[in-house]
Amino acid sequence: MKQVFLKKKIFFGCTAVMLCALFVALQAGAAGSFNLSRTVLDKAEEQYGFVGRVRLLSWRNLIRNDQSLSDLEKLAKVNTFINRLEFVSDSKKWEKKDYWATPMEFIAGGGGDCEDFSVAKYFTLVAMGVAEDKLSMTYVTALDLDRAHMVMTYQRLPGTEPLILDSLKDEILPTSERLDLLPIYSFNRVGWWVARQRGQGRLIGRSETLERWRDLVARMEQESFALPPSVVKQD
Repeated sequence: MKQVFLKKKIFFGCTAVMLCALFVALQAGAAGSFNLSRTVLDKAEEQYGFVGRVRLLSWRNLIRNDQSLSDLEKLAKVNTFINRLEFVSDSKKWEKKDYWATPMEFIAGGGGDCEDFSVAKYFTLVAMGVAEDKLSMTYVTALDLDRAHMVMTYQRLPGTEPLILDSLKDEILPTSERLDLLPIYSFNRVGWWVARQRGQGRLIGRSETLERWRDLVARMEQESFALPPSVVKQD
């Protein structure tokens, strides 16, 4: 009897390991299929020089070579990679008052403003297999700076405290530890929410009604950025 029990224990243990390995392989497979066309790379080099091409290839490799076992590992990798880029105002970078760069424009160009950091983190994590209903861009008031600001937030499950990925700080912190930020509204590819309090909000519309977001997604599709089917976020 003891021998049978040990055999079952070994069998179920091996099965669990195999399932875990399969899950990791599937996740890696999704990220591993990410690619950038030669046209996109050539255009980046034409606009930003050879360094622009190198930045995009580094970004591609970050996504394709990722073997993280958890979302938290992916968040840390992406936050570190994106935060290395330079903060540059839209007026200086694009000669426009407010322009949302695509991840490819932002990364190839070597920098952008807070919206560009947040958008790049969001879509990089989506490309790496993080469920889109866990991710949002959130407009806040940066109280210490007394100005509008955008961060990216990650919420493991509905009702749990979100984590904040911020271009102003390299450390990923929960909302309760970012009392310097006052949330206004958040959005992702499905909808947008007005903040009631930190980490919660009321759905008030679909993100397609946000003109800059709609324009951004259209330009990304022109760049052949493969967007997976969107996922409805829970209230």
